[in-house]
Amino acid sequence: MKHILQLAALAITLPAFAQTSPPEEFTRCIDSLQGAARAAGVSESAYRRFTQDLQPDMSVIEKLDYQPEFRMPIWDYLSGLVDEERVAEGRAMLTTHAETLARVQQRYGVDPATVVAVWGVESNFGQTFGKYPLVQALGTLSCNGRRQTFFRGEFYSALRILQGGHIAPERLVGSWAGAFGHTQFMPTTFERLAVDFDGDGRRDLMDSTADALASTANFLAKAGWQGGQPWGFEVKLPDGFNTTQEGRRSKRPLSEWAARGVRRVDGSPLPGGLGPAGLMTPAGAQGPAFLVFKNFDAVYSYNAAESYGLAIAHLSDRLRGAGPFTTPWPTDDPGISRAERRELQGLLILRGHDIGEVDGMLGAKSRSAISAEQERLGQQVTGRGGQKILQALRAGR
Repeated sequence: MKHILQLAALAITLPAFAQTSPPEEFTRCIDSLQGAARAAGVSESAYRRFTQDLQPDMSVIEKLDYQPEFRMPIWDYLSGLVDEERVAEGRAMLTTHAETLARVQQRYGVDPATVVAVWGVESNFGQTFGKYPLVQALGTLSCNGRRQTFFRGEFYSALRILQGGHIAPERLVGSWAGAFGHTQFMPTTFERLAVDFDGDGRRDLMDSTADALASTANFLAKAGWQGGQPWGFEVKLPDGFNTTQEGRRSKRPLSEWAARGVRRVDGSPLPGGLGPAGLMTPAGAQGPAFLVFKNFDAVYSYNAAESYGLAIAHLSDRLRGAGPFTTPWPTDDPGISRAERRELQGLLILRGHDIGEVDGMLGAKSRSAISAEQERLGQQVTGRGGQKILQALRAGR
């Protein structure tokens, strides 16, 4: 859960420490925060123990302004998060953890498919927690770059979690921005909403799947999730429909949408008995369109990006047996799945490119190699991995 997206409009820069402060200046900064940490509930002994010999990791500053939810075409974003591989793994998780998920639903009212969808998108079902020691990452962000006030709150929270013994210091690792565990809670969110569901006296999102699944359901319940209600569904708009003033927040009764000619994507009438809905067209009126209800807003609050919310919602539907979206994305170069990304990386290696590990993550080396191949093939040079470059490299293998 990367709640720093909610601060995308902020640019809080504290002038005392430069964006690339040297280690000794970083040490002075960390020392200077001890008083504020003490006021925030971190004992002096705990602060010294967990920050002793702490060194900055400036790589996290480079990531501060890059958010794929906002920069990547939505068909690329979704193709990597909701693919057949993840659907199959998610259905297996539903079976493996059926008893726990049933108890979670009974207590919090959130259905298993939605909880497992969050789990799959956030950490690939516990396979990708992140590699950054949280105290180091949050300490660096507390003393460098923008949003230092925000990250200092998370830094003190991470120290309180360690002080409380919920998670061992060596296990508290996660994303560059401080999200951690099976479902990637920020530290302050952990303190507010994490629960001890397995009854061992600790709230452990790293090594207790039960705690993580229940904590996720608790988050969604507190965010307004309504049990038994859908997040939304794909719809078909009439020709010439004006979407200019519409959006997730502009909710109207379904009867009003029906009167304006909106129908289910299969052509059937809109259902009754549901609350007001907003119209989302993430790629414009020519792409897939969705009516979304309050449950979508609850998912959106987990990570404030509509593309993220749609990924969770769509994966949950796929886990219930639904198929891909009916309306194609308005592009002549659709996105590729993680398996196809790994295949693309293998083809780039065969062409002599050094792209590092074949992991399905199209990082800087992969994008540079893609650009070189696009130039060689006479394609538009974008560095983007899509169907066009994959098909061309397949054909020329």
